[in-house]
Amino acid sequence: MASAVKDSRSGYGSLLRTPGAWTFLLPGFLARQPFAMLTIGIVLLVQSTTGSYGTAGAVSATTGVAMALFAPQSGKLADRFGQRAVLIPGVLVHVAGVAALITLALAHAPLWTLIAVAVPTGASTPQVGPMVRARWASRLGGSPLMPTAAAFESVTDEFTFVVGPVLATALCTGIHPAAGLVAEAALTLAGGLLFASQRRSQPPVHRAQAGDLPRVSALSVPGVRVLIVAFLGIGTVFGGMQVSLTAFTQHIGQPGINGVLYGIFAGGNMLAGVACGAITWKIGPRRRLLVAYGLLALATTPLWAVTAVPLLGAVGLVVGLCIAPALITGYTLVESLVPAAARTEAFTWLTGAVALGQAAAATSAGQLADGFGPSTGFLVPLAGTALALTVLLTLRAHLLPRSPAKAASAPAAGANAQVTAVSEDRERELAHV
Repeated sequence: MASAVKDSRSGYGSLLRTPGAWTFLLPGFLARQPFAMLTIGIVLLVQSTTGSYGTAGAVSATTGVAMALFAPQSGKLADRFGQRAVLIPGVLVHVAGVAALITLALAHAPLWTLIAVAVPTGASTPQVGPMVRARWASRLGGSPLMPTAAAFESVTDEFTFVVGPVLATALCTGIHPAAGLVAEAALTLAGGLLFASQRRSQPPVHRAQAGDLPRVSALSVPGVRVLIVAFLGIGTVFGGMQVSLTAFTQHIGQPGINGVLYGIFAGGNMLAGVACGAITWKIGPRRRLLVAYGLLALATTPLWAVTAVPLLGAVGLVVGLCIAPALITGYTLVESLVPAAARTEAFTWLTGAVALGQAAAATSAGQLADGFGPSTGFLVPLAGTALALTVLLTLRAHLLPRSPAKAASAPAAGANAQVTAVSEDRERELAHV
């Protein structure tokens, strides 16, 4: 299927004309909307039934950590057995977990029971975004449209994280505290099953056969491990901005503008994502990632020192503009770094890294804001991106893509051929630097 698209053009028009794309785009869009509704729905329900934000945060954090840890295993199984085989049972377990969580919360069950149910609920969260990305990679392998596809998916993800929490909050506050989670479960069931029914567009299953080399895990690819660190850093920006903006606006007595400030930040991310997909890049993805990440770390530097609302909005916009290029380029690199048999797993590792970084940053920023003032929480995005940038610069050699021809012949030629191919690729990359 990778050879099905050999279009030399880039741009959203060419991307959306890819044969069969709409068969998985529309169901995928519906199925991924609940992703951003889960944690906020849990916080609003549990806080309503217990009166404690601490309890609500503990249950919500358990769900997020479980999702981050189990998502890569879901991706690995999808690569091996097919997306449909993993998605259908996952959807059913998730819906059952959400139903149990609602029931226990409304029954004022002990905290340990809520946490116990939150683990399978988070672990079974359908990883539709990575599955859509894997379908794009399967259809566009070797095509210049891959960066455009990564940009398109980034914008879709950001739209989900803008709309999902707003919808869940409106349902919980306007109808019933459990309404947000009920809607999340219903959308997961309908969208997940509809997406799973699109069999023709799913990537081919890579089953092990007699005589095959051992199956490669995405985590065994050094470049993937470097990207995981980079995406953890990006997650600290999301988590740190959410908590710090809330603390800052409450401190100045204007909590109502929190949504406006975060919307400006998210809007910058979406605008940059749209622009990245419309550009025909002449610079290699590794160099783009290093430049974009350096700008992201630089953009987070003044956040902690800003005290005026208009200036904070402007700096937040710049931070948002810098996130999308780094995020999109990281996803684009997966296609050239990871064998097709492990791409869904790789995408889920990156998605899980963002979620884990977000959860850790939200906790750290909250503690800093409580102990040292509301603006100190903004130090978390700065620290997270600075550390990740250091790792990227130190281990940038692992982000060199393999030549397709050499990558295909490497297993047959043996270890020496692999070393030669990598060396030649590095020499070619250095020639362009």
